[in-house]
Amino acid sequence: MTDPQPDPTAAPPATPDWWEDPDLAIAVAEIEEFVGTAGWDAAPQMFALVETATLLAAEPGLADSLDATARFTPIAQDPLPADELSDALAAISWPHEVAGCVLSQEIVVLPPTAEDSLSADPAVAAGEAAAHPDRTEARLVAGVLRENGAACLLRLRDRDDQPLRGADLAPNLIAALRMTFLEDADS
Repeated sequence: MTDPQPDPTAAPPATPDWWEDPDLAIAVAEIEEFVGTAGWDAAPQMFALVETATLLAAEPGLADSLDATARFTPIAQDPLPADELSDALAAISWPHEVAGCVLSQEIVVLPPTAEDSLSADPAVAAGEAAAHPDRTEARLVAGVLRENGAACLLRLRDRDDQPLRGADLAPNLIAALRMTFLEDADS
């Protein structure tokens, strides 16, 4: 008995929401490691991702300091204000040479059962979450590519566990990062 042949007209299977672009996932992990060397209690930090080959072609003198096998090279940007992060993200736009971006920020994680007890007002809820007895502090590093692709890493503070991974860990943040690549309608 022979195996049935796949239907060439059938739609390809959908990519699961948790799937991470492998090259972006490597860059996100490298950025989390870099940010982690400075310790905790840091301001949100944005990184531009450029294609390493493109950067080396433009700046051959960097060859000794870059990993030529890495698809992306992260370039740190100025720290962002933690209290106005959404406004800061809304004001960001990238030149065409930037292939993606990654944001590292510290967050408070609550158990699912605590969500119902939080205020509907985001400012009040943030204070309630910070004071919640079951809170856990974490570092969230999320990235997107201009041409589609996402990756996230969540490291819990004071835990030696492996970080959580998955492109679906922070859907709202991923959406906000994608917005930084939208072309201005007036341009």
